[in-house]
Amino acid sequence: MSSWRDYVRRVTPYTPGEQPNEPEMIKLNTNENPYPPAPGVLKLAEHMETDKLRLYPDPTSNVLTKALSEFYGVEQSQVFVGVGSDDVLAMAFQTFFNSDKPVLFPDITYSFYPVWAEAFKIPYETKALDENFHIRKEDYYGENGGVIFPNPNAPTSVLEGLAFIKDILEHNRNSLVIVDEAYIDFGGESALSLVSEYDNLLVVQTFSKSRSMAGMRIGFAIGQPELIKALNDFKYSFNSYTMNQTSLLLGAEAVKDRAYFEESIAKIIKTRTWAAEELKKLGFEFNEPWANFIFVTHPKYSAKKLFEALREEKIYVRYFSLPRIDNYLRITVGTDEEMEKLLHFLKEYMK
Repeated sequence: MSSWRDYVRRVTPYTPGEQPNEPEMIKLNTNENPYPPAPGVLKLAEHMETDKLRLYPDPTSNVLTKALSEFYGVEQSQVFVGVGSDDVLAMAFQTFFNSDKPVLFPDITYSFYPVWAEAFKIPYETKALDENFHIRKEDYYGENGGVIFPNPNAPTSVLEGLAFIKDILEHNRNSLVIVDEAYIDFGGESALSLVSEYDNLLVVQTFSKSRSMAGMRIGFAIGQPELIKALNDFKYSFNSYTMNQTSLLLGAEAVKDRAYFEESIAKIIKTRTWAAEELKKLGFEFNEPWANFIFVTHPKYSAKKLFEALREEKIYVRYFSLPRIDNYLRITVGTDEEMEKLLHFLKEYMK
């Protein structure tokens, strides 16, 4: 007789960044924002009406989709929200990638893409980035079941321009193209400006990076109403209440404070620029960074050994034991003080 074990869906799971909790550690491994959320978020959190937690949250997520529609200048019917961009992307995979043709994405990219494809039994093909870690747009001209790529890319921090994205869209009029913009606020121009022009474009962003709310798990997608309706129909087919009350209210409050949002981003970009110059002086090599991290390699030092040495000093960065990038480190941009300590260690190590 067959056992239930014979029918378990087995996949290779996504491996998240390490989440250490040690005193005086420097955590530069998961691309979190080093600054707190907007003051209004903290104030509202202190005075939340906890008695209402006994009630179900609004299944339409109205307060948050309204705030996002106003911030980005789109209709509320063009906004979908979920439990982090991972949830939004996973629902997009299940909603739109259902043909027998392969979904296309880069070989060096966000490592959740192949996990979802395998978990949902979606055929896929990876396309090799060029020697400078850029996407070869011609690789995405053929027939396919959909296209997805991060911009800026993770973990490389390489940015593709709007002309590149338009070219991909023009060559895939019959396929959905998802642009995963988790890091777009730290550099470059968002593809959101193309949403009104292309009915096959879905842009996904997150509150985890630029809005300092990784712990709340809020993500969103913007596209034409037909795409958003399809996502909502799929969501309501298995869970009407994906967003909790706290995330909805605090997320909406975060969106209101544009000045703080822009100030926080500006500080990170300034620190990134300075830290990149200091890393260059130490001999590190990297593409121009467009995210809130720098993806570095050194011709004389092993990335794995550097990673281990840093870890012993409670300085956490990200190391990927993967083809083509196994001699690179991904370093999140922290505060000036945190980056100074990292650079001080590297200088001493290299002596």
